[in-house]
Amino acid sequence: MNKKNNFRKFLLLWAGEFVSGIGGGLTSFGLGVYVFDQTKSAAAMALVTLLAFLPTVLFSVPAGVLADRYDRRTLMMVGDGFSAIGILYILFCMMRGKAGLVDICIGVTISSIFSALLVPAYNATITDLLDPEEYSKASGIVNLAGSARYLISPILAGALLAVADIRLLLVIDIFTFFLTVICTGVVRKGLKAKESKEKEPFFLSMRMGWKAITEKRGIFLLILISALITCFMGAFQILAEPLILDFADSATLGVGETVCASGMLVSCLFLGAKGIKKGFVKILSISLALAGVAMIVFGLKENIYLICASGFLFFAMLPFANNCLDYLVRINIAEELQGRAWGLIGFLSQMGFVVAYALAGLLADGIAAKSGLSVGRGAAIVVILSGVLLILTAQGVFLTKSIRGQEKKNS
Repeated sequence: MNKKNNFRKFLLLWAGEFVSGIGGGLTSFGLGVYVFDQTKSAAAMALVTLLAFLPTVLFSVPAGVLADRYDRRTLMMVGDGFSAIGILYILFCMMRGKAGLVDICIGVTISSIFSALLVPAYNATITDLLDPEEYSKASGIVNLAGSARYLISPILAGALLAVADIRLLLVIDIFTFFLTVICTGVVRKGLKAKESKEKEPFFLSMRMGWKAITEKRGIFLLILISALITCFMGAFQILAEPLILDFADSATLGVGETVCASGMLVSCLFLGAKGIKKGFVKILSISLALAGVAMIVFGLKENIYLICASGFLFFAMLPFANNCLDYLVRINIAEELQGRAWGLIGFLSQMGFVVAYALAGLLADGIAAKSGLSVGRGAAIVVILSGVLLILTAQGVFLTKSIRGQEKKNS
């Protein structure tokens, strides 16, 4: 298939995900503030985030197999469209009076189950559309869409919550789901589906995906290390909100999150325009180490200016790390195995987030209770420790010969 004219289709697909990211960010921000106001607990906030995330991880492996067996764009449309059901459920509960923690957990779980269909199909579609020399550039643009929930959504949500309640944020999010479905449908019309001619047994298909990511030791080790990385970063992401809300209001939180996430915008724009040509392992290690330093500074003091500066550095490093990880893995997997491989990669690497979301809030609450500190300062201690561990992990990545050797093999 000639891919030379497909970049515009990729941009349309990306635009849909960009808008969807903004809508999802509005809901995430609004529910975070809503739950913290009700419970004053970092663990309760972490529970909602965990349930919004865990089904996507657990179902990513079978979703990846489906992405190699059926039309990937159709799977994306189903995943995006039906994800709105969970948000509608939460909105319905709020319209009746008040949504409790259980209601919110049910809604975000339903939404996450359908979202599981999206990620491997989306990643595999990028490979369908683009040539290898466009991967790094595309990764920067994809990260820009992901940054929308951190860059645009917080300040927008903070402003909307000043004049309305969370129900408005949920309504906007629901509409973005359907806009994304339309964009994906347009791309689907002009792109031939690549369904498997022979449907091998489901579990055999999964084993083939497993083989694709394990046959090269350096790549498999990199995926496992990425699970450690996501664990430390997940602790930061889940605890940043209670850390700030402990001494500031939701409007300050929204502005602060947007300023921090603007670091991601700067990096994504650079990567989208220039990409990375070489030195992927070195850049990965440096970006992770600097992100760790930023986490340490972030938790030192209840000063919004220091928090914004260190948060800016943290988010600026994420696209570089993601770009390098994405490139190193993508060039080493056969195109016809991309769907199931990305499903497995998502499952393994994002288990770190699951661990962080399950434990970080409990650790913060526990430290606060035993030490007599506030929940925010308990969260700060966990963030600082996570930053130290991330720096040590970055050093391990750079010193691992099998990872460095994998880049040389494909340079």
